[in-house]
Amino acid sequence: MNRILNLTILIVLLLNTEGVYSNYKSDKGKPVSAVDSLDQKNINWYNLDGLNDNIYGASVEKCYEYLSNKTVKKNIVVAVIDAGIDIHHEDIKSKIWINKDEVPDNGVDDDNNGYIDDVNGWNFIGNKDGVNIKNENLEFVRLYRSYKNQFYNKNKQDVPSSLMDSYNLFTESKEKYESERNKYLQRDKRLTMLATRVLDSETKLKNFLKQNDLTKEDIEKVSSSDESVLKAKSYMLYLYRNGYSLESFRGMREHVDLYLDTLLNLNFIAREKIIGDNINDFSDLDYGNNNVIGPKADHGTHVAGIIGADRTNKIGIKGVASNVTIMPVRTIPKGDEYDKDVALAIRYAVDNGANIINMSFGKESSPQKHMVDEAVKYAESKNVLLIHAAGNSGVNIDNMTHYPDSELSSGQLAKNWISVGASSSHLDKEFVGVFSNYGRNKVDLFAPGVDVVSLFPGDKYVANSGTSMACPVVSGVAALIWSYYPELSAQQLRAVLLESVQEFSKHKVYKPALGNSKKKKTKFGKLSGTGGIVNAYLAAKAAEQMVKE
Repeated sequence: MNRILNLTILIVLLLNTEGVYSNYKSDKGKPVSAVDSLDQKNINWYNLDGLNDNIYGASVEKCYEYLSNKTVKKNIVVAVIDAGIDIHHEDIKSKIWINKDEVPDNGVDDDNNGYIDDVNGWNFIGNKDGVNIKNENLEFVRLYRSYKNQFYNKNKQDVPSSLMDSYNLFTESKEKYESERNKYLQRDKRLTMLATRVLDSETKLKNFLKQNDLTKEDIEKVSSSDESVLKAKSYMLYLYRNGYSLESFRGMREHVDLYLDTLLNLNFIAREKIIGDNINDFSDLDYGNNNVIGPKADHGTHVAGIIGADRTNKIGIKGVASNVTIMPVRTIPKGDEYDKDVALAIRYAVDNGANIINMSFGKESSPQKHMVDEAVKYAESKNVLLIHAAGNSGVNIDNMTHYPDSELSSGQLAKNWISVGASSSHLDKEFVGVFSNYGRNKVDLFAPGVDVVSLFPGDKYVANSGTSMACPVVSGVAALIWSYYPELSAQQLRAVLLESVQEFSKHKVYKPALGNSKKKKTKFGKLSGTGGIVNAYLAAKAAEQMVKE
């Protein structure tokens, strides 16, 4: 799940490798206790308007001005299916969903919804003893492991036709696993080499300067006739010019270790030890707990803040929607989520009153897709809008599916689904996030998702980038519009949001691409179905007109 874009860039620059595979990434800065210490141009920019402010946000403030003489008719519940949310954060605690039919911590399912003590939501990746999953394998690793004993060393001609689909899935997963593992083994090797050379260079320079600590400024002042000292100086300054720091190196080391030790490790099996359910049995539901924060809630807290951080408390940031309640549903580990958990999370949110479900996650394989499809159709039948991040691999998902997906196994398209790409604050060639997935058929619109400041656990704030950030902007806009115009159905609201985008079809931008790919220009209109970015002000006007009609 949440990978760090600056690590990708550093690996590319320092290790000369291609872009890092990921479900979604973020350009993650250092969390701070007050937004005053962050770059002020990034604070609340997603709420601004291209015409009024020359910042191409979602025109949220302009929308509130337009609605100032209109009446709020409904509080909208937005379920955030994610890795967990810090429900005690100073800027979101007043907006967290409370199950009023549940008595806290009495060990009884008071509302008979099947979940004991789900006062603020539910955690689908934990057990009844309170032990929670933090890391998981990637889906293709799980698939390879599940079929390995059955198909390893078997030729295609020896496989019966009834098992051919499974065999093909095995071979695809095996190739992906071997490719990714070899890639990360190479990165591990290069990091080790990098660490050795950095240590040698720093030792040489420290001995020359006769000091124990070393800064970039110290290195720049080095003057010597000793060629080895000059080589050490040149090498370290090269690294610094390309973004090197001890912190960034540690981040790269942790990133590679995460992949080799857990995400790509065939012997790492968290779910069987902690939960022990049958992932193919939708009726096997005897697991989970009410810990909606989990062991690592940074991603979900950031997402929740964008949607509904308190706009009136004069601290932190302003979420998009005022009249909103956030329902935490913990489902996403570090690694790939399980289809069963996603399906159950959607159903939980729908059954407990969610109007909108934000889904800032995704993966490349979906072995139990039918479970998710049924949940999507269930949400559609209950008038619930689903909003999904397009993903951050910088690819055309018309050609490479990013699951979950609006296209159901039946071939039908979900009518309550919006897929979101990430845009930046300025209408220039870099208007589209370099990481953002795109596709005229599979991505509906774009929304602010580059350098977005939002919440971090422990009453802190941080700037992130990703379609994971763009998705909640759209969820927030949807909640804002629906709170004033609840007469609209989920399908009508979807139509309003798509038809009212601020359109830039002919504007030329760099096509998203990670790694060493040469930048290529394309028209913005070729990257999504609408050729525009979400616009709350225009959506409010369109909703008003639709309600009148």
